[in-house]
Amino acid sequence: MVSRLVTTCRSSFIISIVFTTITAFVIAEICSALPLSGSIYIWAASSAGPKYARFFGFIVACWSTSAWITFAAINSQSTANYVASQLAVWEVNFPGGIGNDNVKWRAMIWAMSEFFLFVPAAMNYLPPKAYAGVFRFSLAIIFIDFLLCVIWLPIAAHNAYGLRSAKDVFTETYNGTGAPPGWNWILSLFFTAGIFTGFDASGHVAEETKHANVTAGRAIILSVTATGVLSFAATILFLFCTPNLNIVFALNAPQPFVQIYALALGKRASIFMTVISVISTVMSTTMVILSGSRLIFAIARDGVLPFSRWIGTVSADGQPRNAVTVMFAFGAFLLCTILPSQVAFTSLLSAGAVTTIAAYGLIALLRLTMTPHAFRASRFYLGRLARPFYVVSVLWNALVFAVMISPFFFPVNAQSFNFACVIFGFVTMFAVGSWWITPADKWLRQEQILQAMHSAEGHPDAVGPVVAVNVSVTEKR
Repeated sequence: MVSRLVTTCRSSFIISIVFTTITAFVIAEICSALPLSGSIYIWAASSAGPKYARFFGFIVACWSTSAWITFAAINSQSTANYVASQLAVWEVNFPGGIGNDNVKWRAMIWAMSEFFLFVPAAMNYLPPKAYAGVFRFSLAIIFIDFLLCVIWLPIAAHNAYGLRSAKDVFTETYNGTGAPPGWNWILSLFFTAGIFTGFDASGHVAEETKHANVTAGRAIILSVTATGVLSFAATILFLFCTPNLNIVFALNAPQPFVQIYALALGKRASIFMTVISVISTVMSTTMVILSGSRLIFAIARDGVLPFSRWIGTVSADGQPRNAVTVMFAFGAFLLCTILPSQVAFTSLLSAGAVTTIAAYGLIALLRLTMTPHAFRASRFYLGRLARPFYVVSVLWNALVFAVMISPFFFPVNAQSFNFACVIFGFVTMFAVGSWWITPADKWLRQEQILQAMHSAEGHPDAVGPVVAVNVSVTEKR
């Protein structure tokens, strides 16, 4: 599906970079004021002000938790797709055929996905000192992958079947969705805006970061900038290097790029590129679990989750490993939906992004309407740009939200229906129900929010709702 949308993404990519960067500045502003574990739900609660803090805190906490667990499951299946695509490259006669309509194929993808979820989860049990090495290794692999695609792939594609013309790359549009031309173009935002989702990750490990009020906010902005520039360059490059679109859409592998590697580089060389891609996605999933587990830990230690005492317990070296276990368990459960229906699992791709996009937009809306003059002590305070940035962020994320819950193929039937709206509605109702039945003195008490807001205004004697908890996870690295 993404390969069908990417051919219409040139202009929408630039638009996505601009407006997502504005959203990143809005999030960085409050992240700098409140650099706490759990981050995003604390940001939403504080943005709403004391009166409505608990309600919006519950909403965003549930949205974000479901999103990060979903991201881990989706990344794991993406890794499995890279490996399984080699069967199509080598024309292996798989029983029942290669495709999601074959239950045996889905069973194999499920088993591989579970394995590729277990590996990054296990890496999160490493000692804290090993994390620096993991980060550096991840970055090195990503840059090796990028350099090979920039240098090796264009040369090989030119020699194998020739590069596409600039006219084709920059002007050709393909409508594989069946939607009207205007909405077909807007649907390309699924790809161009979706790749930025999760840029708030650095905020989730803020308590484990030195000088977090500067570092975490800066990381949010730099992550969006780097993602935008490098992804746009890679997209243009791939458009030049892909063969004729009719050939691309006829490829039957779950990850078409593996077959494109085989066409351009040769079958044996495609194995090397597949290994690099697999390592990259495994390391990406490791970072997803690292960030998501901190969010789950922060919610649990405030006492709102079942088995909170156990989930919120840290190890001897200060790591929330029980939260990692919870994230792995729920991710493994979500992967089981591959077995009965690939349609339901595919909808999780949108659902994970939908809840995160909704959280970004909601925080901007709350800042605009509830606390427009708060958090002046932030190192990224927007000043006169605040209101325009809030308005732009609200409108932009509303548009992306609409894209994420839209059907991607028309006309709509049971196979093309996007269940993301159903999943989003269920998660939201669960959040509202949790807020309703949880006593006000159990989680995010009003005095905690007041303390957090007082601290965010730069008062050194204030203690935030999370910092006050005596846990060793705040050990700086």
